[in-house]
Amino acid sequence: MPLDVTLVSADRRVWSGEASRVIARTVDGDIGILGGHEPLLALLASGEIRITPSSGADVVATLDGGFMSVEHDRVTVVSDSAALASGSSAR
Repeated sequence: MPLDVTLVSADRRVWSGEASRVIARTVDGDIGILGGHEPLLALLASGEIRITPSSGADVVATLDGGFMSVEHDRVTVVSDSAALASGSSAR
């Protein structure tokens, strides 16, 4: 089951698309999200988020905290500041 992922910062959409997996660092530790995941609202710690698109290379971004919401295979990540790592492409 693919995930519909949207990553936004305070001033822009950083990345969005279909993905098979999302790995993020929460204030309680790392978490992995796959299709069919239970609804979740998590506070994110500063660090990296890794998104595995349905096609193409992993997208890695550095976040300055924020939150992640998961519901019905839709993942929304909101951070004050988010920057894609070199080699990651915006969609």
